[in-house]
Amino acid sequence: MFEDTPVNVGVASWPGSARGFLAVRRMQTKLHGWATQDSGRRFDDLYNLVYDPAFLTIAWERVAGNKGSRTPGIDRVSVSQITSRIGVETFLGDVRDQLRSGTFHPAPVRQVMIPKKNKKLRGLGIPVITDRVVQAALKLVLEPIFEADFLPCSYGFRPNRRAQDAISEIQHFTTRSYRWVLDADISGCFDNISHTALMDRVRHRIKDKRILALVKAFLKAGVMTTSGLIMETHTGTPQGGILSPLLANVALSVLDEHFMGQWDTDMATVTQRARRRRHNQANWRLVRYCDDFVILVDGDHTDVDQIRQETIDVLSPMGLQLSPEKTRIVHVDEGFDFLGFNVRRMRKRGTSKYYIYTCPSKTAVATIKQRIKTSTYRSTRHLDPGYVLEHLGMMLRGWANYFRHGVSKTIFSKIDEYAWARITNWLRKKHHIGWPELKRRYYVTGTWLLICDGRKFRGAASVPVTRYHYRGYHIPNPWNQQPSAAIG
Repeated sequence: MFEDTPVNVGVASWPGSARGFLAVRRMQTKLHGWATQDSGRRFDDLYNLVYDPAFLTIAWERVAGNKGSRTPGIDRVSVSQITSRIGVETFLGDVRDQLRSGTFHPAPVRQVMIPKKNKKLRGLGIPVITDRVVQAALKLVLEPIFEADFLPCSYGFRPNRRAQDAISEIQHFTTRSYRWVLDADISGCFDNISHTALMDRVRHRIKDKRILALVKAFLKAGVMTTSGLIMETHTGTPQGGILSPLLANVALSVLDEHFMGQWDTDMATVTQRARRRRHNQANWRLVRYCDDFVILVDGDHTDVDQIRQETIDVLSPMGLQLSPEKTRIVHVDEGFDFLGFNVRRMRKRGTSKYYIYTCPSKTAVATIKQRIKTSTYRSTRHLDPGYVLEHLGMMLRGWANYFRHGVSKTIFSKIDEYAWARITNWLRKKHHIGWPELKRRYYVTGTWLLICDGRKFRGAASVPVTRYHYRGYHIPNPWNQQPSAAIG
């Protein structure tokens, strides 16, 4: 992996961050290039890359840099404990020895139940630190290979792709007569993926038996429930593992291949799509963000209903099914929520023209309001006012940055008004003071702008709303930097 050190021999010293990054990026570029040039190539002799010092070093940095590094697995060991008590090089050396000797075995993940939006609970699997490092190294090896096969309609948990790309894609097609939408939801996607079907798809690209055994070992590692019982995992990829999003994308790429195959064959050009509409045949386009997806249809309700049944048939071999309660057929004039945005076609005020508008959904607005409310509860009155203003400002600006590529200016202002009212009430009750004293202490003279210790409160409205640049079909990845081009 290094310029002066072969891959398969022992290494006396571990590489630095910069050197390790360059070595990993160089090998990833080669893997991606080989996979792109030969779509039928099956890769062998990859296992030695997983325990290569450069890959383990970068894997450790990604695990240690994650905010979940403070959360331990079933062994109750965190990143800080490894750093202070064991030493990073000693720890990575032990992991490398286990992988090289074939004695590495994943531990069961620790299950934590977290609330969902519908007030139900969802299981989150937390692996031990050792397993996280090995998963991160394994992902570094596998991701550039599978990225060569992933199609442009998929945006979730992929390098250089983001939710705003998916929303931009939806806006692009709904503006062009794709009025009907299959707003789909997969029931328990991460919990129900068939291991057999998933491993078959992994084998399509990976021939190395040790890599396959390692992937399968993570799938079968088991779960320690909140009551302390160890449960076997016969299906699914534990949500919370570093490798899980990549494996979920590998499984769900069956959707991409099915619908994009139809697109490329029958609907790729303007002429083909126009011919289909003249013959009363629908056109459709899939937009997927991991297990969240919509299918945009230029047709009618009956066409969408047929596509829904087709989707059910495609997902069935993977052990997945659509949720009957959450999957629905909607017209774009009704609007639908996707990735926190609400997408709807509406008439522009003062004109007779209709446009597609994207803005924060009601659920997203309610969520940020609840976070503001939590930060200004009575139980927080012991905190310094300057800290509260700074904390709320950072939180609101971070939230607004996600939604700034939409029709969000009015909503940002209303969120700031709500935050202003909560902060003002919090300050009055903290100090037991009236309005005159409050204005003297915490407002810029002659204005209603909050200020504390010389720092002004800057909320969501301080984030400028800008148009998102639609990147279209060709979004470059880290190993194949090509100019982006939009769909015609």
